[in-house]
Amino acid sequence: MSASDLIAEDVSWAPNRRAALVLHPTSFAVRAGRVMGIVGPNGAGKSTLLRIIYRFNMPLTGRVLVGGEDLWATSPRAAARKVAAVLQEQPTDFALTVAEIVALGRVPHRQGLHTGGAHEREIIDAAMMRLDVERLARRPFGTLSGGERQRVMVARALAQEPQVLILDEPTNHLDIRHQLEVLDLIRHLGLTVVTSLHDLNLAADMCDDILVLEQGRPQAFGPPAQILDEDLVARAFGVEARQDWLTRAATHHFTFHLQRERAALQ
Repeated sequence: MSASDLIAEDVSWAPNRRAALVLHPTSFAVRAGRVMGIVGPNGAGKSTLLRIIYRFNMPLTGRVLVGGEDLWATSPRAAARKVAAVLQEQPTDFALTVAEIVALGRVPHRQGLHTGGAHEREIIDAAMMRLDVERLARRPFGTLSGGERQRVMVARALAQEPQVLILDEPTNHLDIRHQLEVLDLIRHLGLTVVTSLHDLNLAADMCDDILVLEQGRPQAFGPPAQILDEDLVARAFGVEARQDWLTRAATHHFTFHLQRERAALQ
């Protein structure tokens, strides 16, 4: 088993033991360096599952393993050296510069007040260069565009030197250009990545594996070409789904219709 393999074993979650499950027992395994997408309608449990992986919501049952180590059986600092998260919304009123934001990624590796010296500076600079934000190093974070902020937060996560990177709706609120930039970045990070996405076609194009959730229950897991079909998508999303072959792109593409509209046309 690689140090970056991610395994979830029957993880579930509810606000308390008397409440109904928000996420029912869910299992999957993601090999090191692969990109896993989580898809499903609103309220399917996507963000809940991500919160379990980045240690925000403790699972009611099951466990999460990174490199064979139970993430919830280790200390928060040790877990933060294994898993980093970039969430949907970033605050815009930080009185910090881009370089200072990226430097926050080194906190889990610091001992006391020690800042790591030249070695840590090299890691921070390399993360900013990789995300092409070094030119923004002295800019206040709150003055950046949405796409720039997203890149800075990914740079902060890379400075954390994680084995697993969590991205919660990384294309949310971004225009088409910045969506494409973020997706291209994810493909080339070389990390084990878990991301939630609303756009099923983007997920199928970008991800090595996909987990489909519906009402907190796993419906399918595996490579998109093997698991995604019209019936599964229709059941999970409550729509009529049609899968067309795009010759130019040499791939399948889903189109969607409301079920009542399709019935009215027939």
